[in-house]
Amino acid sequence: MQIQMIKGADGVFAPAFEMDLPALQGFKTGEMYSVEIKRSRNPQFHRKVFAFFNFCFSHWTAEHSALQFQDERSQFETFRKHLTVLAGFYEQTWNIKGEVRIEPKSLAYGNMEQDEFEQCYSALINAALKHVFGNTTDENVISQLYSFF
Repeated sequence: MQIQMIKGADGVFAPAFEMDLPALQGFKTGEMYSVEIKRSRNPQFHRKVFAFFNFCFSHWTAEHSALQFQDERSQFETFRKHLTVLAGFYEQTWNIKGEVRIEPKSLAYGNMEQDEFEQCYSALINAALKHVFGNTTDENVISQLYSFF
C-alpha cells in the first residue's frame, strides 16, 4: 500500500487525502508497523499536482464508465493513470501474446526528475482540458481550473 502522508507540527504523520483514511482503519492503535518513507520532490508542487488530479477526478463522473462499482480510491487511481497516459507520459511494453501494453510513467520521486515532473504537469493540464473539461461551460469550474495554471 502506498499513501501520501504529511508530517504535522507535532511530528505525527497524517494522510494527505481523506480518501486514504479507510485504508488506514485496519491498523490497530499502539501496534508496531514497518513503514518506508521517501521524500517527495518539491512537496508543494507535488501537492498541487495531486490537487489538480483530485479536482479533475471530482469533475469527471465515474457513472459513465466501467469503474462505477470500484471504491473511490480505486476509481481515483485508475483515473490518474489514464490521465497520465493521455498526457503522453507512459511506457510501451508488450505482453506475452506480443500485443502492445501501455503503462503510465510513475510519478514517484525516484522515477521522475523535477524537470520532467513539471513537463508532465503541463501535459496533464492540456490532457484534462481536452478530455475532462472539453465541454464545460460552468464558469465556477472554469475559474477553479484556471487557478491551477
